[in-house]
Amino acid sequence: MRNPLNRFARLFMLALILAVAVARPATAQSVLRDSETELLFRDVARPLVEAAGMDPNNVKIVLINDPEINAFVAGGQIVYVQSGLITSADHVNQLQGVIAHELGHVAGGHIIRMAEGAREATGISLATMVLGVIAIAAGAGDAGLGIMMAGQRAALGKFLAFSRTQESSADLAGARYLSVAGISGRGSLEFFKKLQNQEFRLAIPQKDSYDRTHPLSSERIASLEEVYKKDPAWDRPPDQELEERFQRVKAKLFGFVNPKQAVVRYPESNTSAAAHYARAYGYHVGAYPDKALAEADALLAKEPNNPFFLELKGQILLESGRPAEAIAPLREATRLANDQPLIAAMLAHALISTERKEYQAEAKSLLRAAVNRDNQNPFAWYQLGIIYDREGDRARAALATAERNNLQREPKLALASAEMAMRGIPAGTPDYLRAQDIAMVSRAELRKQDKEFDRQEKRRERTQ
Repeated sequence: MRNPLNRFARLFMLALILAVAVARPATAQSVLRDSETELLFRDVARPLVEAAGMDPNNVKIVLINDPEINAFVAGGQIVYVQSGLITSADHVNQLQGVIAHELGHVAGGHIIRMAEGAREATGISLATMVLGVIAIAAGAGDAGLGIMMAGQRAALGKFLAFSRTQESSADLAGARYLSVAGISGRGSLEFFKKLQNQEFRLAIPQKDSYDRTHPLSSERIASLEEVYKKDPAWDRPPDQELEERFQRVKAKLFGFVNPKQAVVRYPESNTSAAAHYARAYGYHVGAYPDKALAEADALLAKEPNNPFFLELKGQILLESGRPAEAIAPLREATRLANDQPLIAAMLAHALISTERKEYQAEAKSLLRAAVNRDNQNPFAWYQLGIIYDREGDRARAALATAERNNLQREPKLALASAEMAMRGIPAGTPDYLRAQDIAMVSRAELRKQDKEFDRQEKRRERTQ
């Protein structure tokens, strides 16, 4: 028979883990990378980051492939924005409101302080469990169990209250950053109203927020509306250049994540750049390359020197099995975009895919420059590994593979590749030291995983 004390402890800890987990879902989701989108995020966030007193070079906005309307922070100076939020936002000012709120979490150190809230809640839980055990030992079994159940409820309630306080603090901080940056809070309120409508559709009780990690949207709107309406920027319209760029990014993202609906939301009667973008990606993902190319050509007819339109055409050709034809538009896109590393890596991919030896040196040069500017691209490391392998440089091919596995959070594979690289690269050289670093990080991660596995096994044994 299972011990009822363990059952109540497990229920509380499960609830606590679920509450904390909302801040740590990034590792389970895929990151979407696109040069145009990342440049937009940088420019949208810059005035808000500066208003928060942080360095724009140290803050990143990362796009996550998830249809849920959400954004979050998970430690460090990184704001994760889910694709569902972008495709649901009406205009760039709504995105600015969300980013401002999340920067409030970053500036407030809320992820670090989350552990404080958990410790306080756990302290209540353990204290009431002790009292419950004493009552049971004294013969008052029902009273003891009641004390423990009440304690678990009080502990969870305290943690949820702690979380709601952090959310309210981030709301007010975000309002302050918008004000300092001279950006209207209309978008923030509009987005909270979107969330409120979602709560209505999901039949979420609106009486109070006691059992929630976030305040009710209605509560947030009520507390922020007066603050925003008093601000001098309230009637200021969104920056028109940013708005146009946002609509394009939103459209291309919608075409990518929801290709079947792209031609419905953006019918052929709509000849805007955003609509051509959405249909181009929708047709491309849906395996209609000729239609996708026609949409890309329509975009280039409007703006023949737009590097992102050229990138799109090159991508369609490359991923449709026509790498040689993709080279020209990708070369021009790389030149016009000032060697944006993601675009340069795609050009290198096209060059490698032709399997022509005369392109190998150019591809290698592009990839080495790309990973030097942006070493967070696993596919670029994969392509560089192919080149090293073709050159017979097995050690540096292994190092490139170690870099890729390290980025993809595969410590066992990263360690094996790093050790192989160190056997063939002269000791003390930069490449050797880099392989050594990856090996050290991978070993530490594997030890951490082993310890976590042992803890889980012991916890499982105790609860059986």
